[in-house]
Formats: sequence, C-alpha cells, structure tokens
Amino acid sequence: MATPFFLQASRVAVSNHAVNGRSSKSFVDEGRLKVILSALRPGDFLLVQFAHNDEKAEDPTRYTEPWSTYQQYLRMYLDGARARGARPVLATSVERRRFDAAGKALPTHGEYPAAMRALAAEERVPLLDVQALSLALWQRLGVEETKKYFNWTATEQDNTHFNPPGAIEVARLVARELLRTRVLGPRDVRRLDERIPESWITWP
Repeated sequence: MATPFFLQASRVAVSNHAVNGRSSKSFVDEGRLKVILSALRPGDFLLVQFAHNDEKAEDPTRYTEPWSTYQQYLRMYLDGARARGARPVLATSVERRRFDAAGKALPTHGEYPAAMRALAAEERVPLLDVQALSLALWQRLGVEETKKYFNWTATEQDNTHFNPPGAIEVARLVARELLRTRVLGPRDVRRLDERIPESWITWP
C-alpha cells in the first residue's frame, strides 16, 4: 500500500492485488492469479511475495511445502507473466517481529526464503530479498523500537501486521530493492531517504 510513495507516478503505476490470508496456493485456487494475468500487458512487472500463509501446515487449503509445492505454485506466477510478455519479480517475505532473550532478531519463515531464492536463481528472475533486509532492520531497531512498526497497542500485541510507520519502512525496503536489482531505474523512484507522513496511508 505504501510502495507508490516511493515511485514516480508519471512513470510507474501500481495495481495492488494483494489479499490478506492467502497463500501462493489459495490465491491460485480462488482464481485471483487468473484475474491478474488477464490484465497483464507486455512490459508490465508482476511482483510476487508469499510464505506467511503457505506455512500453515494445519490448513490444507493454504499449506505448501517449501521445496516442492511452494516452488510449483510460484512457477505458475512466473510462467503466466512471461507468457504475456510481462516480467516476474520474486520477493522474499517480510519478517515477523521475534527476538530471543538476548535481543537477537530471529527468522520466522523456515525454508521458504531459501526456496524462493533458489527458484529465482534457477529461473533467472530478479529477487527482492525483503526477508533478509527486514530482519536486519528489526535487529538495528531492537526489541522496543520495533514495537512502533507493528500493531502493538494496550490491548493487542501483533508481531506480524504493520501499522503505518511499519508499512512505510517496509515499502522503502522494497523500492530500494527494485532499484538495486535494476528492475526500476533511478528516474522511476523517489523519496527513498525522505520521511513519509503516516497520514498518507489510508486503510481500506
């Protein structure tokens, strides 16, 4: 939702098809990928990020196994985009907020990031390593400061979903990765080092 704040609107238009609670599998099974592919045009980019809900082994409608079905479903996105002349881009999942007793930020996505990295290399697809970057960011911020980026309130301790400041900073990571991987060029991005007002985010 916050990614457009860092992109030049005159050069890059964002169509956000993300839906909460979906996995790479359930997104396909619900026909949502089909809708995206029908709208893709040559020269478009398709950014793909899944894992949080693929990890839910207790839910067969969403669960995928990292080194088999997860990669198989991701290939549907890659192949579908390429068939329409669009360019797929993979993004590892942003990390949850989890620290050990010594204050070390811990990875929470198991083998899924490694499986996506391997697939990106095999398929020669640009990879935005949001998992590694967000984990490093949480480590720099520390146990208490990271609470300001997640839905931590007097009544809720949510270590997965972001509030506006968190959404903005993760979007900044994504924009910087789009530039680093040369998916986008310097003229396509903006405000990478500027403060973005929280009021710019409006939740649907």
